[in-house]
Amino acid sequence: MSKKVTIQAIAEKAGVSRGTVDRAIHQRGRISPEAALKIRKIADEMGYVPKGERDTSYGKQEQGADKKQSRRRTVKIGIVTQLAKSSFMLEVNRGIRDAAAELKERGVMLLLEERFSVDEEEQLAAIDHLLEQGIDGLALMPVDSERIRQKINVLIEEKQIPVVTFNSDIVGTGRICYVGMDNRKSGQTAAGLMGLMTRGIGKILVITGYFSSHVDNMRVDGFVEELKAGFPDLELAGVQRGSGQAQEVERIIVNTMLGMQGIAGIVVVSGGQAGIRAAFESLQLDRRPYVIIYDLTPRNEKILQDGIADFLIDQEGYVQGYRPPYILADLLQKGHGPKEEYIYTDIHIKTKYNLKKTVS
Repeated sequence: MSKKVTIQAIAEKAGVSRGTVDRAIHQRGRISPEAALKIRKIADEMGYVPKGERDTSYGKQEQGADKKQSRRRTVKIGIVTQLAKSSFMLEVNRGIRDAAAELKERGVMLLLEERFSVDEEEQLAAIDHLLEQGIDGLALMPVDSERIRQKINVLIEEKQIPVVTFNSDIVGTGRICYVGMDNRKSGQTAAGLMGLMTRGIGKILVITGYFSSHVDNMRVDGFVEELKAGFPDLELAGVQRGSGQAQEVERIIVNTMLGMQGIAGIVVVSGGQAGIRAAFESLQLDRRPYVIIYDLTPRNEKILQDGIADFLIDQEGYVQGYRPPYILADLLQKGHGPKEEYIYTDIHIKTKYNLKKTVS
């Protein structure tokens, strides 16, 4: 039997990245027609067979008795999350639990690996643990690092394990699709809201979570991009790391406002929102800055209700937990992949006036 041609081998011969080869072969755009044609020609000459056409690819089953037996086999789908203690993960985990209960009837088992930070080593260990358990597919909130990128490509290209990213994404991989918010657009949305509230004048403090978080980075990028384009008189007072911890968020706000005049707005793109209340109580302000936070959780609802924040941007955490297992199950059992590469959840803007329930 001849050696299987991999995307990596095609990339090396064509002198491009694996991600470029994947986009050319699957016609996912973001590549010129000329370059795509050249790469597909090289792939054909090398004898590359797309995964969807291989007998052993996702969802393809053996013939006759083997096919019947394969259908009865339990399909194992691994799930790796981050920031397990954050309040946002309550909704994500609720979606995962509901999907697990429903998919169990289809012979699908979900294996969850929760991790408490955005850490490359922790995530690699979680993936390896799932591989030891014989997973057939993986849903992942990826850490944005080269080693994670390489790990994903090994899973896909060498082990034939499909990968879906959710909540956060990672470029340069052959992952099937991404499920989550368009985080850059959400950052632009936050900038637009802040510009309207401040009338485009003043200094804005941005507090992020982890600089290694693709989600936080995209939100900050979108915010800064729109701030410069739409509100040139708004000044960025800084982007500081709060690590999703309330104490860090409190410290950053107190130190910044004591050391700098004219802070008109604060945007917290990650967790630790409780630190905003503590900071304002410590500062004893006559008038607080305008505040935008993320993620609809019970604590954040209370922050809105109590007038500590003006707007909350929600990203449908439940959907992010619920959809990926179904996408992988349909792919593995039926051979039906998603029609879109990016499955964006809605960007919901909440105030204390449009919450579904009153927090007591």
